Amino acid sequence: MTALPRRLFVTGTDTGVGKTVLCAMLLAARGGRYWKPVQSGAREDSDSLAVARLSGRGPGCLLPEAYRLAAPLSPHEAARLEGVRIDPARLGIPPLPAGEPLVVEGAGGALVPLAPGLLTTDLMAALGLPVLVAARSGLGTINHTLLTLEALRARGLDVAGVVLCGPLNPANRRAIEEYGRVRVAGELEPLAALGPEALRAAWARGFRGC
Repeated sequence: MTALPRRLFVTGTDTGVGKTVLCAMLLAARGGRYWKPVQSGAREDSDSLAVARLSGRGPGCLLPEAYRLAAPLSPHEAARLEGVRIDPARLGIPPLPAGEPLVVEGAGGALVPLAPGLLTTDLMAALGLPVLVAARSGLGTINHTLLTLEALRARGLDVAGVVLCGPLNPANRRAIEEYGRVRVAGELEPLAALGPEALRAAWARGFRGC
């Protein structure tokens, strides 16, 4: 299996599918930096802090969010409530050493709006990174994953693969690979405890060759 690119944009088929844990696993296994350009729902916690903690990389792996919004809503709505308009000009990747791995995490799914006339897919296109799709492994995932892949490809985006999060489901994996014309790059099973060692072990089990 071809290794995953060193720099990736991680999106999901929906909110809560496992994107942040997947990002933490990528950091724990491969090193590098993490960037969440637009964080909503930051009133209690943030995905950036979760990734720093779960990966064991600490705050030094984090690039600062361009926008940090309190309400746990779609970014366009959270920004509206705070009187903020998200400006695409502020969403460029911060400077990094050449070749350093980078994981960029989107907010929610691929078509989440960031601002009037600006979808997350527009941000993906502007950044030019291959897209890794986090999807549930269980019932309903085939439809959600194929719709996400169709949306990405309709915009000419480079799909690096799909990661199935949840209990192993060989039938759904086969269907996604066949009908989605995509590789399932790995599977992230439920973990009894989350932390650097558990995530590196999950990488070794579920992402051989990546």
